[in-house]
Amino acid sequence: MTASKTILMDDFGRKHNYLRISLLEKCNLRCTYCMPADGIVLSPKASLMTADEIFAIAQTFVENGVHKIRLTGGEPLLRKDFREIVSKLSTLNTSLSITTNGILIDRHIDVLKEANIKKINLSLDTLVSSKFHSITLRNQFEKVIDNLHLLLNHDFEVKVNVVLMKGFNENEIIDFVQLTKFLPLSIRFIEFMPFAGNEWDRSKMVSQSEILLQVEETFASDEIIKLDDEKNFTARTYEIKGFQGNFGIISSITNPFCDGCNRIRLTANGKIKNCLFSNSETDLLTAFRKGESITNLISESIKNKKKVRAGMVTISEMDDPALHFDNRSMIAIGG
Repeated sequence: MTASKTILMDDFGRKHNYLRISLLEKCNLRCTYCMPADGIVLSPKASLMTADEIFAIAQTFVENGVHKIRLTGGEPLLRKDFREIVSKLSTLNTSLSITTNGILIDRHIDVLKEANIKKINLSLDTLVSSKFHSITLRNQFEKVIDNLHLLLNHDFEVKVNVVLMKGFNENEIIDFVQLTKFLPLSIRFIEFMPFAGNEWDRSKMVSQSEILLQVEETFASDEIIKLDDEKNFTARTYEIKGFQGNFGIISSITNPFCDGCNRIRLTANGKIKNCLFSNSETDLLTAFRKGESITNLISESIKNKKKVRAGMVTISEMDDPALHFDNRSMIAIGG
């Protein structure tokens, strides 16, 4: 195996073949767990990757073993050159997908088809219009629901990401599961996680065990079917017997899946994060603009990856703000 095929392997034998690229730090929603109440200082436009730079840096990753790319944000569909970006990336020999809040889907559905983007993760934390406004500070609930159905009508594979928070939406868990009875959706319940400015408090978190308890209290044991976990899984998945879709739990706090992690994150200003929870970043864009090779920088970042959650092994360590206060806000990471 040549050096070019090993730079994405860390010291724990994990091969990082999944690249998540944030296209920008802006969003047309203001979800409180993602965007601090007083906003964030946006990176200057000149420091953000251009479409050509996104393609060239992504190409380097693909040449070294990445075979899956997901576009994130902020809200990626807000990029004015979104069509150009996905058109370029679609020429790479890799699977291309996107995470979106769904508001602009109807404007871009033809672009998604042209780029052969089949898999869409749509963020939706409530099925109640008034609660949607309280968490996002925007009146876009009906638009998101309409675009969710539009995606299904056009045969996209849709996952719905639901960040659970006590006192807000933990009473909707079964309502989301019931959606999968008639719709071919994959619901993904996500444990609340600490990021800069989101007022992390473990008491707000709805754990994997609490989610499953609600499911077990609603459905008979022989109706709840545990599905095989995918390779490099993030969600432990289940389905209800006879339902069209399924649901999964992303338990980054109470039951992490770090052993099989294969993800690298590239921020909109061209820095890699080797872990969602990591405070440290490696600047690729500056080196790229100088005409320097970025492969050694990528290799160094991957080699420095910790075994579990950027070194925070226990939940009590996650509770210590000193260990993650200077991480980016979620909107500036890209999920």
